[in-house]
Amino acid sequence: MGGPDDTARTLPWQLDPARRPKAYRTELVLTDQRLVVLGGDEDDESVPAEELWAAGRDAVADIERMPYSQGGSDVRVRFTDGSWTRWKVKEPLKLVGRFRNDRLPVAEGDLTQEQRQRLTALAVSPPLRVSRSIGTMLAVTEPPSLERFSDGTVMAELQVPLSSGSVWTVTRYLCPDGTDDVTKDSVR
Repeated sequence: MGGPDDTARTLPWQLDPARRPKAYRTELVLTDQRLVVLGGDEDDESVPAEELWAAGRDAVADIERMPYSQGGSDVRVRFTDGSWTRWKVKEPLKLVGRFRNDRLPVAEGDLTQEQRQRLTALAVSPPLRVSRSIGTMLAVTEPPSLERFSDGTVMAELQVPLSSGSVWTVTRYLCPDGTDDVTKDSVR
């Protein structure tokens, strides 16, 4: 990790699963300006999370995925002072890509016409086969989550509601010409 005054040593005690309350959750948030740790009650998400710690984004030297971690969901956050910390995150490749500006959120209006057309077609008829026991697909009403990769490909995540009350996520990678980029499927 580092010395006693290093950035990694300033992280909050709530990150230690052995020391925090059982129903406590922590979240790592990367913004344009800061790296923030939030904490809150896992059982009551109606209570807003509180900010536990923050550092300027310029204090972060790198974020890298740990390829041999359990399930591949660990990342190492290296600070500019040489200290580091290891995190288990839900979507490590998304976090690393956003930090390195390789994939950034994008608005639907900023897509190419072909990408918008393909996105509309996906929303009308999601490529999803659902067993009757799970429910039937309902109309997609939520806007998609969109991220643009540095090569112009857009990752689109559609939330497809089912009659059972569950929601399935359909992810497609759209080239600038609107075709599916199957080579990115392994990047997710």
